[in-house]
Amino acid sequence: MHTRTVFVVSDGTGITAETFGSALMTQFNVKPRLVRIPFVDSADKAHQAVRQINHAGDVEGKKPIVFTTVVHPEVQQIIKNGCKGMLLDMFGTFVQPLEDELGEKSMHRVGRFSDVSHSKEYFDRMEAINYTLAHDDGQSNRDLAGADVILVGVSRSGKTPTSLYLAMQFGLKVGNYPLIPEDFDRRQLPPALEPLRKKLFGLTIDPSRLSSIRNERRPDSKYASLENCRHEVAEAEAMMRRSSIKWLSTTTKSIEEIATTILQEVLPERLGHY
Repeated sequence: MHTRTVFVVSDGTGITAETFGSALMTQFNVKPRLVRIPFVDSADKAHQAVRQINHAGDVEGKKPIVFTTVVHPEVQQIIKNGCKGMLLDMFGTFVQPLEDELGEKSMHRVGRFSDVSHSKEYFDRMEAINYTLAHDDGQSNRDLAGADVILVGVSRSGKTPTSLYLAMQFGLKVGNYPLIPEDFDRRQLPPALEPLRKKLFGLTIDPSRLSSIRNERRPDSKYASLENCRHEVAEAEAMMRRSSIKWLSTTTKSIEEIATTILQEVLPERLGHY
């Protein structure tokens, strides 16, 4: 059962506000119900958002928490005047002090995707996502040398979500290669990876956690058994040590933490991108 409803209201996608708002809410011992209301770019949509927010407050008997990234003055004013929730205007909080410090007015652009979609960075990122999807879970060895980084580890150790996050957030072409029992029998890296060691980064995971994840996919199978998971994890970690591959455990880390560590170790120059 959630303990507080949190609204994210934006004149764009709301992803920025949702990310920031979610990060703030994790600092408190509450279980939020997150409701994102995107593309609130007119007076009519603003009034609809206010009605939805106020209705939630009336039904639940608690003031909703509302994160907004709205720059249109009229829309902003409707929300500010009508909303009965706790309103946290993220642009108002940060833009005004920046305007004062920089000595100029902000552009107050509603959204940014119409501009970004025509940029080289945008197309590079789309290409990176396509590359990463094509090379997920060892689907293709074609052009592995073109990868910025190649993740290795046992099945279900977190390679796919980390790969996609790196592609979407940082525009990196990411290869994703599962280590399998045949690799452990040979006691060496797959031949396709051998010449690319400098691009490799390993992910491992606690065997008990791995067994739990695999049981959701294949209940009561040898693949998901704790004994097999212990064996695969031990063999994968031994291979990484023998091959001098940097690696980390994903057991208690978020995707953001995993990705940042990979960038620090393999591509530190990309930490400041995007």
